[in-house]
Amino acid sequence: MNRLYHVPLSPFCRKVRLTLAEKKIEVELVEERYWDPSPDFLRRNPAGKVPVLRMEGRVLSESQAICEYLEETVPQPQLMPRDPEARYEVRRLCAWFDDKFHNEVTSKLLYERVNKKVTGQGYPDSRNVKFGASQIKYHLAYMTQILDQRRWLAGDVMTLADFTAAAHLSCLDYIRDVDWHSFAVVKDWYAKIKSRPSFRTLLADQVPGFPPPPHYADLDF
Repeated sequence: MNRLYHVPLSPFCRKVRLTLAEKKIEVELVEERYWDPSPDFLRRNPAGKVPVLRMEGRVLSESQAICEYLEETVPQPQLMPRDPEARYEVRRLCAWFDDKFHNEVTSKLLYERVNKKVTGQGYPDSRNVKFGASQIKYHLAYMTQILDQRRWLAGDVMTLADFTAAAHLSCLDYIRDVDWHSFAVVKDWYAKIKSRPSFRTLLADQVPGFPPPPHYADLDF
């Protein structure tokens, strides 16, 4: 059995989970206390980070590398275009969300409000939360600009770029930090992603002490 070591509200783990589910690769999900790593976990990934995928005797780490490995070994359904320019755009957007969006928004909202409590690191820093709340508006406006010109983030078909963005936004939606009403174009895009069968396990996630809002699992939100 393939096994994914993960944390439910990690956007990087969620990106891999979406890719695995879309490609219909069955895995056992194992929650990992990455903030208190065991010797076994550090042997799997000396960086002490999730996700880690054990698949067919191989141990894989780093979400983007895992997803591209899956794309090359299980090519259908296709999540990366064949055209070099289109592949570049997918990778650019994946980096945008996993780097810029993560540093300016996810780490300032999700990590402050949830991860600090879960890992016993104290209370949220209000300055970080305020900064993240202001920056998410900038990023949603940028997504609106893109989606006004394209059906999906990287073009006319759904790609890994969409799963990367949706992974981050789904975590923030879990803690009520996405103003969907002010960004209708992004909401429509997210509704298409959210309704896919590959999204079902994410919508079933429950983090003790942090119940999701009623709309979180509602496909008609």
